[in-house]
Amino acid sequence: MIRFFTAGESHGKALTVIVDGMPAGIPISIDFINAELAKRQVGAGSGGRMQIEKDEVEILSGVRFGKTIASPIAMIIWNRDNANWGDTMSVEDQPDRVKDSARVTAPRPGHADLAGVQKHGFEDVRNVLERASARETAARVAAGGIFKQYLLTKNVEIASHTLQIGDITVDSEYSFDDIKKTYENDPEIRCVDPGKSREMKQLIQRTRIDKDTLGGVIETWAVGVPAGLGDYAQWDTKLDGLIAQAMMSIQSVKAVEVGSAVANASKFGSDVHDEIHIKNDEYFRKTNRAGGIEGGVTNGMPIVVRSYLKPISTLYNPLQTVDIISKKSVEATVERSDICVVPRAGVVSEAMLAYVLASVVSK
Repeated sequence: MIRFFTAGESHGKALTVIVDGMPAGIPISIDFINAELAKRQVGAGSGGRMQIEKDEVEILSGVRFGKTIASPIAMIIWNRDNANWGDTMSVEDQPDRVKDSARVTAPRPGHADLAGVQKHGFEDVRNVLERASARETAARVAAGGIFKQYLLTKNVEIASHTLQIGDITVDSEYSFDDIKKTYENDPEIRCVDPGKSREMKQLIQRTRIDKDTLGGVIETWAVGVPAGLGDYAQWDTKLDGLIAQAMMSIQSVKAVEVGSAVANASKFGSDVHDEIHIKNDEYFRKTNRAGGIEGGVTNGMPIVVRSYLKPISTLYNPLQTVDIISKKSVEATVERSDICVVPRAGVVSEAMLAYVLASVVSK
């Protein structure tokens, strides 16, 4: 069984990830993983953190002479910004005056801040926000670099693109080849439609001036996926359920759609279901409204998943909140943050889809 775990705080020393259960003999390129990490660092709407970090992975175990050896793969990504945080993120005990100066007490609406404080009884929001930060996704992308290389040995490819930012949505036709080219052709937005990309970028620029934030939609495709992955027999083995859980675990994602499910809900069945045809003893469909999955099982068509991201929670014109110590109404904490994470979220969604598919392909 393939699984992975991440560890590390946003401004801690490093992020680490352990990938367990990978078969032996899979070719692994560090350059491939670092290229995936580079995709996560470029995009319109990003904040100052991306100017500090240059994410590169070190593989500590599980790979020898460029191939997996069936033992756990351990990787580390060092946080350059840790040097700027001094005693704030020290793992050693510190004087009370240092602890007090480093304390955060004004939780941000929409973030895990207050929920985490309520769960653990903390008197310092930083104990929550450091781990809940989307900085953790760098470790997921590193793991995704492993899973993607495994899937390539099975002729499965994954790519994503920006479908929507704010109220600007792509409505033109596009193919998987178009999606694959978006990072190369449009690294700032990663949109298949140049006109819509310009509109999205302008909206991000206006939102930055207004000190607000934006959400949007990422669409992720997997092609070359064979029919028969997943299962219809039990609720927890249905592939669309596993994919939905993986995508919903990504910071800021609040909804997941397989195929054109949202539009399908308002149509008649005769306008929705993908008719089945056969040629040379091979089944095929001319449409893919089901997004490649029927009854929890792949049907041989491309898997298409849409992830809906809320606007991020840190606002430079902060919302009202309650101080967890004084219980008084105050403005929410302002942490250095992005305006829009949507363009950079695609590579994270690719990593999570790659994880789910690698875990079922290996069975």
